[in-house]
Amino acid sequence: MKRILTITICLFALTFGLMGQSDIETGSCTSITVGKNASTDGSTMTSHTCDSDFRTWLTMEPSITYQKGDMEPVYKGKLHTDLPWDMRRVTEAGKIPAPEKTYKFLNTAYPCMNEKQLAMGETTVEGRPELVNPAGMFQIEELQRIALQRCSTAREAIKLMGQLAQEYGYGDWAECLTIIDKNEVWHFEIAGSGPGEPSALWAAQRVPDDHVSVSANITRIGRIDWDNPDYFMYSSDLRERSKKLGYWDGKSEYVFHKLIDGRKPFSIREFFILNALAPSLNLSYDAEELPFSVKPDQKVSPEMITALFRSTYEGTEYDMVKDLSVDFKRRVWNPYDNSVTVTDEKVTPVSPFMSNEIRTLLNHLKPDVVKNLRTIAVIRCSYSSVMQARNWLPDEIGGVTYFSYDNPAQSPRIPIYAGIDQIHPAFQICGQHEYRSDAAVWAYRETNRISTIDWDKTREILETEIMALEEKMFKTGAMVEAEAAALIAAGEDKKAEELITRHTNDFASLTMQRWQELKEKLWMIFVRSM
Repeated sequence: MKRILTITICLFALTFGLMGQSDIETGSCTSITVGKNASTDGSTMTSHTCDSDFRTWLTMEPSITYQKGDMEPVYKGKLHTDLPWDMRRVTEAGKIPAPEKTYKFLNTAYPCMNEKQLAMGETTVEGRPELVNPAGMFQIEELQRIALQRCSTAREAIKLMGQLAQEYGYGDWAECLTIIDKNEVWHFEIAGSGPGEPSALWAAQRVPDDHVSVSANITRIGRIDWDNPDYFMYSSDLRERSKKLGYWDGKSEYVFHKLIDGRKPFSIREFFILNALAPSLNLSYDAEELPFSVKPDQKVSPEMITALFRSTYEGTEYDMVKDLSVDFKRRVWNPYDNSVTVTDEKVTPVSPFMSNEIRTLLNHLKPDVVKNLRTIAVIRCSYSSVMQARNWLPDEIGGVTYFSYDNPAQSPRIPIYAGIDQIHPAFQICGQHEYRSDAAVWAYRETNRISTIDWDKTREILETEIMALEEKMFKTGAMVEAEAAALIAAGEDKKAEELITRHTNDFASLTMQRWQELKEKLWMIFVRSM
């Protein structure tokens, strides 16, 4: 009995302990971008895994009409609120002139898509600590919000965010925004200006139409072509301020990532993703630098991005649990006839989503048996999204965000169209600070955590459901989009809005219900396997 209790405690520590797989990059994210000629259907794509404990509520924010002379507040602190109207930990950083009218947008922790198919992914690249200037008005999520409210193209968004950050100051850690519109893909990297009057250091580089790129918490923009505005944009005083700060002598080659960060401009995630999409390039993890973008060996679909987001490097030398498999005699008791079935299996009961304590314990028992590499899919993920812009469709349905909560390797996705009216009520409640049965994130999170108790038994069940729902999402989505396009062509915009809103929220209900049903099934598997 004591042995069973010890095993149970250990397994629960694994499952419900610290969320991180390692003690590095605890606030990190991953974003993959795809140019229109690199995608299977001519769409542009960006994406985002929000791999930290940021808020999980989201809303479709409506368009706002302002009066001439109105000022719009800029806030700090919204990343950790519990509800859309929760202002307990929020402060007003200042005000800027309001526009005449704004676009509606999908308001995630890092706002991600507006009604004009402008969309953004995000990763914190951190940068040099001395560049952070807290006196700056803007944090990155507010720059995103304002750009989505006011802009319809990536170039407009970059220009506006850069101007606002320079004029009012950027007060956040260095960030990368991966921005798409219906035709182009850009990476926008920004940092504070250091001590003194707050401003900003920023540069943006366009991803060629037939290329893919990735941002994963390290600055990626390198050599800037100052005379090529079709592929580069940058802050007006970038070179002068770089010299003033002492990061560039004005004579040597200017490399942006050396200014902002100084680290090697890639790590395991950038290498794995680019190598997976363009294996013919034979990229090396030991290289000093990787290309900013690459031409993929085959055209990229949204399904390929969601698959990469589920990756833990399984089957490669970077698989952290590849040395934990054992030969095992599995005994399964049938309570109905009191029989026991015995099978010989090779099992890996510990999932790659283990806590720091379990990893430390295993490496103590056998040094280096668990690799300490940051996987793409992580258990601490708040939410993830793959955003697609399609210039041949009306904006209302051309822009779509394939959204999921929690670990992207364990959760299904729902389609959130740019033209919906409002999101499912359970998605408007945060579940990060406490357990809430009315918060959508917990409908998925409970099941996902239980599944890691004995990963060999449960993963196939979970992964089969994920793939079935993903296939259903894309098949039913195509039918709904065709119907909505016909309604819009006929001038029935309101009916189209009702149709896609209902489809989005029905799919949300479907996935939540299915994950609750799976929770009961997985508990019984765990109980019977003890």
